[in-house]
Amino acid sequence: MSKSESIEEFYQKKFDFLPDSLQKDIGHFNVFRMEDCIGDDKPPMSYSRRDYYKIALNRGHNIYHYADKSVEINGTALMFFNPLVPYTWELASGKMSDVRGFFCIFTEAFFTEKIRGNIGDLPMFAVGGKPAYVLNEEQDAHVSLVFSKMLDEINSDYIYKYDLLRNYITEITHFALKTNPSEVLYKHPDANSRITSVFTELLERQFPIENPAQRFTMRSAKDYASQLSVHVNHLNRAIKETTGRTTTHYITERLLSEAKALLKHTDWNISEIGYCLGFEEPTHFNNFFKKLTNHTPTSYRIV
Repeated sequence: MSKSESIEEFYQKKFDFLPDSLQKDIGHFNVFRMEDCIGDDKPPMSYSRRDYYKIALNRGHNIYHYADKSVEINGTALMFFNPLVPYTWELASGKMSDVRGFFCIFTEAFFTEKIRGNIGDLPMFAVGGKPAYVLNEEQDAHVSLVFSKMLDEINSDYIYKYDLLRNYITEITHFALKTNPSEVLYKHPDANSRITSVFTELLERQFPIENPAQRFTMRSAKDYASQLSVHVNHLNRAIKETTGRTTTHYITERLLSEAKALLKHTDWNISEIGYCLGFEEPTHFNNFFKKLTNHTPTSYRIV
């Protein structure tokens, strides 16, 4: 895992040029056909964060690696990626000729300059949200048409084309939400739920770990209570009543998932991974990992 890939690096890797629009202060947007960006002459997608948003319509048999999870989808998937979470994907068939679809990339500034609110608040872009929406043939046709309109518009001379492109992005996000009615914008019913939500956001904000020098430091319930300006007992009680789990359990689970991601997706040695996760001694990290997984970090890495 490396630092976040910038838009400049994306263009240099895929096309070996930088578009003029990157120099503007209004944010950046572009849209592509998958077929034009993937091939034997193109570098493979690395597992890392990007400093831009991405919406992709992928067809075929693919495996998506998102944070510490892997999702296999054989069909059409509408995927939403945010700048906070590392990701990559791979062809299950291994055939580049099977790659078909569309994707668009855009910066947060592309929206915030013109639209009130934060696009990151939508469920598919929220930390811990649902990034994958499996589409049937009719839904695939609808979203494909929107992407085709984006391609036509980005190459047009229409003076208000970027306003129209923002509308197309909004249309796709709301189409996805409507295909999954359970994924609704959530309003907290009480103070305990609100505290739990803020705690979870604060926890997630510390990840992913992107280099061995970065450290996870907020490891106890007391650390979070201090940041939230509440008594630790109040925090523990709120989380327990809202989720049925303890604060320590939440922190431990997230720490473990990051440890698994680092072991699988980096070449850092075990000591480096343990240190960046807040363990002063490699033996402490080994004991932590083995207690929760019945594997040592080394044996888990080679499985």
